[in-house]
Amino acid sequence: MNRIEKALMHALFCHLHHNIDKAIDFDAFKRLNEQVAGTWPGALLVGPEADDDAAVFQIPGTDGLFVGKMESHCSPCVPRPYDAAATGAGGAMRDVVAMGARPFFLLDFIGTRPIEEEVIVGQCGFSGKCTCGECSVMTSGERMNLMLKGIRDMCEVMDVFIVGGGFSSSFSDIVPATVVAIIGKLVSTKPLTKPAKCAGHKIILIGDTGVDGNDTLYRAGLVDEMRPAEALFAEERERMDAALSAFETGKIHACSDLGAAGIGAAVCESARYGGYGAKVDLAAAPVKTEGITPEEVLICETQGRYIVQTAPEDAEDVLEAIQRKTGKAAIIGEITDGEEEIFEYDGEKVATIPNNPPEDMLAELTSDVP
Repeated sequence: MNRIEKALMHALFCHLHHNIDKAIDFDAFKRLNEQVAGTWPGALLVGPEADDDAAVFQIPGTDGLFVGKMESHCSPCVPRPYDAAATGAGGAMRDVVAMGARPFFLLDFIGTRPIEEEVIVGQCGFSGKCTCGECSVMTSGERMNLMLKGIRDMCEVMDVFIVGGGFSSSFSDIVPATVVAIIGKLVSTKPLTKPAKCAGHKIILIGDTGVDGNDTLYRAGLVDEMRPAEALFAEERERMDAALSAFETGKIHACSDLGAAGIGAAVCESARYGGYGAKVDLAAAPVKTEGITPEEVLICETQGRYIVQTAPEDAEDVLEAIQRKTGKAAIIGEITDGEEEIFEYDGEKVATIPNNPPEDMLAELTSDVP
């Protein structure tokens, strides 16, 4: 394994961010939901065990389908509270959009130390003492206001209501809690689930990629400093509108938002969950940073991006619909009938990710991770 393969595979197969089922018994939830379905038949279409971006449900007695997602962005709030809270809200909204829905409502929860206590905002915040000379010292209340402003500003640009939430100042941990829940209504004819549906379908990337967001490298122990993704407000709105335009064509078969591990995770999870492989040319991806490396294109976590999948004969029509809303979109690859995801840059291999890595490979992924 090369360095970037190790980072991506660690995210996909080891870290709890992409493997929540290793910590939570989703079968227990499934059994409960099957029991409740006796009272409300057909109300839950996509539940928590589905390995998808968000839940899809019908409110009994109403028309249409609704989509819900809850997301936290706690650790990134230590070095960058405003951007982290905003990207947490924006990421949850993208999860809702990725199922084929328009987000409308947000609830948030903030948990922090007593508001008069001093906290360090910056990279040294994790250790509790600044040694770099670049961190800020402020009260927990001031940091909380930055987090709330990030959430509010994202909701403003996305036209999403803040309808409620919760707050606690009894936390003792260095890391504050920042949790948002988003509710939206389905606008596509059916939920646009994450798994790939057919070999040969084209993969279209909506949005351009920069060098911000290295959480995946940090979690894999390959970099010493966490550099959270920057909040991109206008881009989030533009790319949501572009995705919704794609949905209006009726030709989208699968969709994912791009969050942790970027293009790499979005493509790998979609292909693997569908029982397929994929081949991607990273050189085709629109980029916002001159000189960005192929590895950064693969794994960086720039906000405001989606991938959609469509039949090859429909790809140009879908791309045209997207480009009416944003010029930052391109066909970057296709789903294959293989068992691995191959990422190239102008014909040169960058990474190959197997759908079912052998045990010795999984052991190597964690051998030197702190």
